[in-house]
Formats: sequence, structure tokens, C-alpha cells
Amino acid sequence: MNGTRSTPPRPVDVAAVFPALAPLARPAIRLHPRPGSPTVHDSSIGGPLLWPARQPWPSCRIEHGGLHPLVPVAQLYARDIPLLRPPGRTDLLQILWCPSEHAPDSGIPVELSWRTAADVTDVLAAPPEPFDADEDSYVPEPCVLAPEQITEYPDHLELPEDLQRQVEDPAPWRAAGIAVDDAAPQELYDNALSHAPGWKIGGWAPWGLTDPVPRFCVDCGTAMTPLLTIASSEWHRHSASWIPYEDRAAGASDGSWSNPPGVTVLDANHFQLYACPASGGHAHTHLIQ
Repeated sequence: MNGTRSTPPRPVDVAAVFPALAPLARPAIRLHPRPGSPTVHDSSIGGPLLWPARQPWPSCRIEHGGLHPLVPVAQLYARDIPLLRPPGRTDLLQILWCPSEHAPDSGIPVELSWRTAADVTDVLAAPPEPFDADEDSYVPEPCVLAPEQITEYPDHLELPEDLQRQVEDPAPWRAAGIAVDDAAPQELYDNALSHAPGWKIGGWAPWGLTDPVPRFCVDCGTAMTPLLTIASSEWHRHSASWIPYEDRAAGASDGSWSNPPGVTVLDANHFQLYACPASGGHAHTHLIQ
């Protein structure tokens, strides 16, 4: 693990301004990946996986004309990430993907593996080397994590219609003594008060590239919720209030600190994995946003 990271309190208690938001609050865990040397026994981004020696390594054959090994994206131990809700007695989530661009209709091939760490007694010593990826931006740099739990609210586009109109109206903001832009008061809400930028578990999804698209479990029909958000940056000029206290000096002087894993979701800002809240064993889905 990588010490601690502390997100500053939100500049506005938005649930006090709009009490109807309170029931929509969700916990999220900001992962705060930072450069490091994780081992197979650590939660990490882009680090080595606790992979059984006798289990085949997953590969991608889409548009390659052959098998290409997937690359590790994340390894998350439930002891570090209590929001994971692993199925059965499993306690470890491993996520791999293909680091090449694919046709929009095929998406990015992603593999999720839930396992019980104690059952892996013979660890794969030499995982396959990644092939020459089309895009280095899909091969994460090894990072250790500093998980931090926060509270999130839906993007304004995902709010119930009456609440969305309230958030888009400058009047209730000003009645609470908060200065907002006449043209777009919801920008303060989206950028600083609703959902955090960066890599995270749980919480609410960011929107903007498209309008909100409901995701439903193919196994049981339950509305799916965000499992992992993979982001191109942990903060930017519109979200500077989310910079952790510990990174304030670096964030002000060196923009590279906003993306230590070096992952850039091309033509978008986020890659979101969704899971069924009814069962961690049900099929996942994903969305590029």
C-alpha cells in the first residue's frame, strides 16, 4: 500500500442544499494509484498477479490473427477494498485486458477473475511478456494504491427529473449563499460535488460523452452498478478540488502526477466496468465514457 491520500472536504454540503440527494448517496473508494513496486501479494494497478502456475493465461484473438496475452490492469484484495463484495469465499479480484485498439462494436476484451488468495500455493513465476501493443496507453505502469472511502452522488444527467431541474436552477444555490454560473450551475455540482474523478471502486458513473445508459444484468435483470472506473486522469483543471492534500504541491507543478498509471482511454475519459449488485458471480459488462 502507498500510505494515505486525503481528499479535501467538498466545498459545499450539497445534500444540505438539496436534501433529496441524501438517499442517493453511495460510497466509493478512490484508489489513488502511485508509482511503486507492488508484489503479487499487494493490491495494485499494473502490477504482478497472484496467478496459479497451472492456470492458462488469458489471451485475445480479436483482430490479431492469433493469440495475444492480455496485460494486468488491476489486482484488488478484499482486505484493502471492502466495497468489492466478492462472490463465495473469494477475496481477490484480478482484471486483465487487451492493450490494442479494437473496432467499436467489439469493445476492449476484458477478463475478470475472482479467486481465493490462500488457494494459490504455486504462483506463476514468469507471466507472458506483452506483445508490442498498438497503444502504450493501455499498458499500465506498476502502481501501489492508497484506498480512500468517500461519498458520491449521481451525475446531474442521472438525477430524477425534478431534482435535475433544481440543480440546474441558480436560485436554490444562491439562496444557500453559493455563487454559481447563471448559464450552467450544474457544472459546480458535476465537477466538485457529485462523483470523484480518477480510478475508483463503486460510487456513481461519470457521464458526458453520452447520456446515461442503464445497464442490466444478463443473468437476473438487476440494474448494474459501477465496479471499477478506469480514468485517464485523477484530476484536471475542472476538478482541482479533488486533488488530495498530499499531492497538492505536485499537482500544482507537474500535471503528470494526475495520471501515474499512464493509462489514456482513447477518444474518451473513462472505461467503466459494471457488476451485478445481486451477485458478484454474475456476468460483468463495460462502457467507455
